[in-house]
Amino acid sequence: MRYTPSKRSAIEPFHAMDVLAEANRLKATGASVISMAVGQPSDPAPQAVLEAARKALDNGRVGYTDALGIKALREEIARHYADHYGTEVSPGRIVVTTGSSAAFNLAFLAMFDVGDRVAITAPGYPAYRNILGALGLEVVEIPLGEEGYLTAGELLAAHKAKDLAGVLFASPANPTGAIIPERELRAILEACAEYGIAPISDEIYHRLNYSGPDITALSRAPDTIVINSFSKYYCMTGWRIGWMVLPESLVRPVERIQQSLYISAPELSQIAAVAAFGASAELERVKGRYRASRDMLMKKLPEIGFRIAAPMDGAFYAYCDVSAHANDSMDFARRMLAEAHVAAAPGFDFDTVEGHRTMRLSYAGAVDDMVEAVKRIGNWLR
Repeated sequence: MRYTPSKRSAIEPFHAMDVLAEANRLKATGASVISMAVGQPSDPAPQAVLEAARKALDNGRVGYTDALGIKALREEIARHYADHYGTEVSPGRIVVTTGSSAAFNLAFLAMFDVGDRVAITAPGYPAYRNILGALGLEVVEIPLGEEGYLTAGELLAAHKAKDLAGVLFASPANPTGAIIPERELRAILEACAEYGIAPISDEIYHRLNYSGPDITALSRAPDTIVINSFSKYYCMTGWRIGWMVLPESLVRPVERIQQSLYISAPELSQIAAVAAFGASAELERVKGRYRASRDMLMKKLPEIGFRIAAPMDGAFYAYCDVSAHANDSMDFARRMLAEAHVAAAPGFDFDTVEGHRTMRLSYAGAVDDMVEAVKRIGNWLR
């Protein structure tokens, strides 16, 4: 029997992952490759996390949990909102998920119906676009201005044109690292409330803010859907553990969908994640290395003709205009990997209209590697 792929499967590949796969093939030949392609910390999970996981394994049984997640982790996440943001969140509104990726699936399925229009930004994280498309939702991309973050004016213009059901925004953002200022965040949430647009705030790069304190959308609009993850600041990418905060009306719908799609997030990762909130001293040292790489890149990238295209306020990305060297970011990424042995993500991943002239460089790796990567790129371009 010959199988025909569904129309919903016809989504763009995540080109950064394709670049990573090619980098791994090159490494396997013995080449010295530095990867700036994916947003993955080079540090392992904190020692307290590893010790909690070892203890759980020694105890033997690792199985299913309640679909919403284990009580201890949901309570610890609620305590985090009180301690870090000064915002009270009931553990009953928290759902533990298999990374933020599962949280996006659950949110979209629980909130929207096929054909609904949901806005995202361009540039923006490509999985937003791909998941929405695969679920039969209409994606409305809002091109960002020079400030690099979504504004209430841009959102309202898109709503007037397209009658939006929802909007998804990230702060700090991927791929730019730009942070939405507090006044603009408040204006966006007020516009959502006035016009009936459901807001989803992606906060997975919180605690990686170099310009000021984190502000959760929950502190300005308590019923905002917020998604977060242990992957970035907490260095737990492969553990596949995240969470979402929901209005009470969506908790049971999300629980029902979780029961069938995922059953629950992995118990081992949930147990380990409880310990992550007590590892701030270790994690702040990791963040200090990101800051050092950020400072270096802000100085060195313009010197090699990579114009920084958005403020590097948070996360661990530099989003660069490379049109001084190339007008095809896909080809440029392939050549840079093959000839300079530095992997980076082509901008086409994040912006299908203007991404041919941009690249995203992740500086989540070791500082020495980031310095060497810029040196290699500079020598290659010369």
